[in-house]
Amino acid sequence: MTVALMGFASAFALIFMRVPIALAMGLVGFLGFGYLVGWRPASSMLAMVSRESTMSYSMVVIPLFILMGNLVAGTGISRELYRAAQAFLGARKGGLGVATVVASGGFASICGSSVATVVTMGKVAMPSMRQYGYDDSLSTASIAAGATLGILIPPSVLLVIYGIITESHIGMLYAAGLIPGIIGILLYIVAVRWTVWRSPASAPTAARASWSERWSSIGHIWAAVLLFVLVIGGIYSGFFTTTEAAGFGAFGAMVIALLRRKLGLKQFYEILADTAETTAILFALIIGAGLFTEFLNYSGAHDALLSFVTESGFSPALVIFVICVIYIVLGMMMESISMILLTVPLFFPVVVGLGFDPIWFGILLVILCELGLITPPIGINLFVMRSVTPDVPITRIIKGIVPFIVVDLLRVALVALLPGIALYLPSVLF
Repeated sequence: MTVALMGFASAFALIFMRVPIALAMGLVGFLGFGYLVGWRPASSMLAMVSRESTMSYSMVVIPLFILMGNLVAGTGISRELYRAAQAFLGARKGGLGVATVVASGGFASICGSSVATVVTMGKVAMPSMRQYGYDDSLSTASIAAGATLGILIPPSVLLVIYGIITESHIGMLYAAGLIPGIIGILLYIVAVRWTVWRSPASAPTAARASWSERWSSIGHIWAAVLLFVLVIGGIYSGFFTTTEAAGFGAFGAMVIALLRRKLGLKQFYEILADTAETTAILFALIIGAGLFTEFLNYSGAHDALLSFVTESGFSPALVIFVICVIYIVLGMMMESISMILLTVPLFFPVVVGLGFDPIWFGILLVILCELGLITPPIGINLFVMRSVTPDVPITRIIKGIVPFIVVDLLRVALVALLPGIALYLPSVLF
């Protein structure tokens, strides 16, 4: 356990010294494994982990879903999603804030990147909300919070990575994330309405769209919505495996991009290059996490931690509470994928050893990552939103995000205390 703690301390120290996270985890894992087992076995382990992490059939799902999201995003679907949400929801008090949350969540689930959603929706939604007199605090908070929903609502790359490193069923994870994701949207809408109730001047009423305008807005997004339904429905029904669904989604996104004729050769090349770059980064993180996991396995840290927890008399509920607090604190300082790759190898065996469901724990983990993205002082989405709107002080963005943090804490409590919220759909569909 001492060696493992030294490894964690070294990894965190390297990360905070701005060493790339993949390199920090891989270096500590390799050196720690070499110290415990020997340098020749460590060299063999390095080669095996690198090969297994990149040549596995299950890994194909990552670049395919990223490509699907990039292709759909490149066709301008973000602006049309927002226009549709605005047409149906904008006329109500605080309606544009609600529309922003819904559109951001929808775009994030397609795009797969919370940060990219903040940048895109910030450029799309902020001008409209300012035009109608919305307070910048509410506007920026709605975008930053809504963008977090995509890492839970399928198809989520983060759930894929969790499924791969824990060998959990990705289809069950997708099913488990749907109801908590919908609850997240509803609670964010409550946060918007509560903000407007406290300060009516922060959200003037917008003009009501006619039904012809509403149906017209749907006409621009039906293809992307249909693709989403077919991909997720295919996984839930058992017609597709997750990898096959990712291939179908990438092909369908290509067809949509060609039919809409909004992508030139230069844009198409940039999409492919961005997909390759993102995939390479994720694979490097997975390889680094694999090396770090092998080190932890041979150190016996998770066995020692499980023995300590069971012999200490701590209740399983208390252990989950402590893990939640740890993830909220880490979420203030680290990006979600890196946080999961670094910590899951230690906590997952303990959680499963205490009798908790791994699918439920994965959903709880992702919700905590969502919360970390918007938690001051270092929530990533807050500072990305600040870069998109440099004229808005970070203090105003933080002031607006507080109600969203409160409802996210409520969602964490609901999923933690009522596991059936996450496990109902997997039990029915699988």
